[in-house]
Amino acid sequence: MQNTSKQYDEVTAKCRSLFINKMSDYGSAWRILRLPSLTDQIFIKAQRIRQLQENDTRKVDEDEVSEFIGIINYSIMALIQLEKGVVEQPDLDVDQAVSLYDQHMLTTKTLMENKNHDYGEAWRDMRVSSLTDLILQKLLRVKQIEDNQGKTIVSEGIDANYQDMINYAVFALILMNE
Repeated sequence: MQNTSKQYDEVTAKCRSLFINKMSDYGSAWRILRLPSLTDQIFIKAQRIRQLQENDTRKVDEDEVSEFIGIINYSIMALIQLEKGVVEQPDLDVDQAVSLYDQHMLTTKTLMENKNHDYGEAWRDMRVSSLTDLILQKLLRVKQIEDNQGKTIVSEGIDANYQDMINYAVFALILMNE
């Protein structure tokens, strides 16, 4: 588990660095996005990963790594939107956005550690393609919950699904790096 924590931190540090650089370039323009728009962005990235995994030919010179990072960062943005709500104009500076990013990543890592304890790091025996499929399944669940105006009967909320997607994407990046 100690190695997982270190690997998790290494992966999320790369994601955080990209988030900071994009915040510096674009500001918090993403704050105007409604949750379904963020969900759709994540869905596009997950679908692209699946296509890359299934197709031998690539016409765009990007790999799965950048798409998994995108899933992580868009999911953090979605968690921030859930917490703060959607705005009409960008309203966060880099420091504020990074502080929120760090809070949500810490909460998500804690969830991973708790689940990892209970599941015994079962993800280490999984295929990256299976993690991709689980992310897509979570996305379909989120879309259904969004279509139901956030109401669920027995299911976990949207936030838990975004956190699971982050953790699955981090696991995939760890496995791809081993």
